[in-house]
Amino acid sequence: MSGRGKVVCVTGASGFIASWLVKLLLQRGYTVHATVRDLADSKKTEHLCALEGANERLHLFKANLLEEGSFDSVVKGCEGVFHTASPCYGNAIDPQAELIDPAVKGTLNVLSSCVKTPSIKRVVVTSSTVAVEYNGRPRTPDVVVDETWFSSAEFCKQAKLWYELSKSLAEEAAWKFSKDNSIDMVTIHPSMVIGPILQPTLNGSSARFLKLIDGSSTYSNISHGWVNVKDVGMAHILAFEVPSASGRYCLVERVAHHSEVVKILREQYPALKLPESRCADDKPFMPIYQVSKEKVKSLGIDYIPLETSIKEAIESLKKKGFVSF
Repeated sequence: MSGRGKVVCVTGASGFIASWLVKLLLQRGYTVHATVRDLADSKKTEHLCALEGANERLHLFKANLLEEGSFDSVVKGCEGVFHTASPCYGNAIDPQAELIDPAVKGTLNVLSSCVKTPSIKRVVVTSSTVAVEYNGRPRTPDVVVDETWFSSAEFCKQAKLWYELSKSLAEEAAWKFSKDNSIDMVTIHPSMVIGPILQPTLNGSSARFLKLIDGSSTYSNISHGWVNVKDVGMAHILAFEVPSASGRYCLVERVAHHSEVVKILREQYPALKLPESRCADDKPFMPIYQVSKEKVKSLGIDYIPLETSIKEAIESLKKKGFVSF
């Protein structure tokens, strides 16, 4: 109960990662100020209010990323702030309004509220490996990506990678602001996050995972990192609690091609209707690469294996009614 007597804030608390973060914080004895966009939307609040310890130590607030000062009252009296709120989807019609503005302006609004609050000791911002990996550098089996890599805004613009651009610009703005205003900030960079879902709605990464088991005849020619949502939640907490934590932390248990994930699924669930052993295109498989685990080890994270994460994700999707077999 290392959080007993301590008050922290979680923005975007109804999200996949944030819901787990709230759950783990409550388990550790913290009092949590949690923000959602709409307090009247039970899909955003009911699962949070049902968490153990929520009756006594969870306080819900309405806050808008684009509204200046919206987070002032929320962070008041907090020692730590976990900023997870940021839109996450790939098919934006107006990327500037839908992704970039909420990500960048929202982050700066939260940090601006933190500057006004002397009780805050550290801010932990949820970024993504997409703010690390997209810079045109090759990613092949002998390449090790680490925290010194930064995505290039120009590269993301040219490739029309709008979500990747939003996370990159938000992180860049956050580091500049935190340095200019002497904020002790840490950024967390998870890859594709899977595992059990707490919220009643399907989040972006779980929806993408679900596509592998929705009866499709092929799988995408994609390789990327995978990590369990519980590890991501705990990494946020340790980034706040460990005094020496600083800078950026990449969270990747393993980089795997979708063909490997389908193979694991086939072994675990022989009855599941999975894509045949056929890729969506005839090109060579996108190569896997490595992501350094050295820095995150210093936080004390011991990753849950991908096989376990896949099993937990499937069982959770079944329980929530998103898949049946």
